[in-house]
Amino acid sequence: MTMIPRAALILGLAGLLPFLWGAATQISPQLAAWGGQWVGPLFIGTYVSLTYGTVILSFMSGVLWGFATKASGEEAAIGYGLSVIPALWAFFMVNGDPADAAVNLAAGFVGLLLLDWHFWRMGTAPDWWLHLRGLLTVIVLACLAVAIIA
Repeated sequence: MTMIPRAALILGLAGLLPFLWGAATQISPQLAAWGGQWVGPLFIGTYVSLTYGTVILSFMSGVLWGFATKASGEEAAIGYGLSVIPALWAFFMVNGDPADAAVNLAAGFVGLLLLDWHFWRMGTAPDWWLHLRGLLTVIVLACLAVAIIA
């Protein structure tokens, strides 16, 4: 594997901030109170983690769609079909009880990593892709574990 490009790594890590903030505001009542006062209740705790996670799964569907465009024939058709799964998963599965929704969202990120592997294996994702996605997924799952346990 080649090294992750600096811009991709920095932006990927920056994309973790809402997950980290959500977990931190679940762990710390003082931080949650401060955050609730300054950014509002929709941007703290489980709510921000679930909302942002849903957005990211949908975003990643678009990324996978882009990878599918690099294939042709039946391989492309399968890639397009697979690429919509994360967005549909988020739409149908991330709802109801927050802890259950967090479990479903975490499962969506595990499934997304499997799809990342598939597109990487097809040769349509960059060589460094799994390195980045593995790192980001582990951190996202740790943050969602707080939502599941709390």
